[in-house]
Amino acid sequence: MLIGLQGCGKTTFSAKLAKYLKNRKRNVLLVAADVYRPAAIDQLKILGSQISVPVFTMDGSKDPVKIASEAMIYAKENGLNTVIIDTAGRLHVDEDMMNEAAAIKAKVNPTETLFVVDSMTGQDAVNSAKAFHEKVDFDGVVITKLDGDSRGGCVLSIRAVVDRPVKFTSLGEKLDSIELFYPERMASRILGKGDIVSLVEKAQEQIDEKEADDLEKKLLANKFDFDDFLKQIKMIKKMGSLKSLLAMVPGLGSAIKNADIDDKQLVKVESIIQSMTKKERINPKILNGSRRKRIARGSGNTIQDVNRLIKQFEEMQRMVKMVSSKSGKSGMMNLKNFRYN
Repeated sequence: MLIGLQGCGKTTFSAKLAKYLKNRKRNVLLVAADVYRPAAIDQLKILGSQISVPVFTMDGSKDPVKIASEAMIYAKENGLNTVIIDTAGRLHVDEDMMNEAAAIKAKVNPTETLFVVDSMTGQDAVNSAKAFHEKVDFDGVVITKLDGDSRGGCVLSIRAVVDRPVKFTSLGEKLDSIELFYPERMASRILGKGDIVSLVEKAQEQIDEKEADDLEKKLLANKFDFDDFLKQIKMIKKMGSLKSLLAMVPGLGSAIKNADIDDKQLVKVESIIQSMTKKERINPKILNGSRRKRIARGSGNTIQDVNRLIKQFEEMQRMVKMVSSKSGKSGMMNLKNFRYN
């Protein structure tokens, strides 16, 4: 059961948590128990369809307690072993919201009650956490919009006031942007020391063992082409924003804190590669002047953008060739066995 104020990202987090648990072989049901906010039910339905998770609703019902109770029955009848209830919030803490949350909890007896809070609300986040805890007695905290190191203090304050663990953090709108909370990793990020463990875990979630093995063979044979490059870009995009990923690299956190790192650059690279023919992607050497002009027009970029990408790709190929020829297979990174020690 998820509780919290309106606008804290509760509904989006419901879908993120559903996807997270589905990936761990749970059969999940999302429950739309927010009957007050306009389009809240529709929003959850859309998010549920994006991750192929069913959403329980009761058309015409304005009783969140009944909706939650009926959802539990539906889940048992349909073999769904994990239910996530998205409850209603208000702009401010009030008695009606608290009573409703407490009534739902008393009726369905959830295994976990998680308080979702927007890290950007500062001291208000601490105050609302205290009020919810006193009335509903939640089990853990979820911090959303935690995309800046300066907001780490919010985590410390809430933990100290309510004496409940922070269980998850959420760093963006993408449904993959959910992380288990580890205090030492957060401290490391705040201090600008990076978080290489989380970075490796994100990579492991996206790397397919067979694909990694095939990629390694291509690199060793110097057959890495634009199709492979496109796959790597898509993998990186699933891991999160470029700035959040670079911040996890030790030593880069402080350096890029105020840097303007635009994820749209990846979109530009994608559009250029996707405007190439299959033959051009496999054999970039045939990319003469006329072909480059066609690719530029087709992707909506300049000829300079296309030339720059091809030059960078050729330099990367030369570097890979040099490393593989000097080191052999033993000197290459075996992606499928990439682990942190």
